[in-house]
Amino acid sequence: MSRPWKQKFADAFRGLREGVRAESSFVAHFVVAAAVLVAAAVLRMEALQWCALLLCIGGVLAAEMFNSALESMARAITAQENPHIRDALDIAGGAVLTAVFGSIAVGLVLFGHRAGQLLGWW
Repeated sequence: MSRPWKQKFADAFRGLREGVRAESSFVAHFVVAAAVLVAAAVLRMEALQWCALLLCIGGVLAAEMFNSALESMARAITAQENPHIRDALDIAGGAVLTAVFGSIAVGLVLFGHRAGQLLGWW
């Protein structure tokens, strides 16, 4: 049965709200994201640099949402220890970590380049 677009968006926003509420890691991600955005504004990043930073922030938050969704599904399946579910959850956590490390690398390149420009190194 097909749902109307309005319902699809309502469900997606409910999922966003639930994901943010259920996952304490979001607080840390939001704090770091806010600091990155403030630093980018202070350093007057260029449009493409902003795009890269925003994509990184979105990627980390999306990875965290997928991780939260898998955790919720695992709790619904069983409360007992299951090595396959544990592995799936660890892999999802590893995906978040991969997104974070990639974002840190992008941030180091962008902020390093911008700092070099402002300091007259190049």
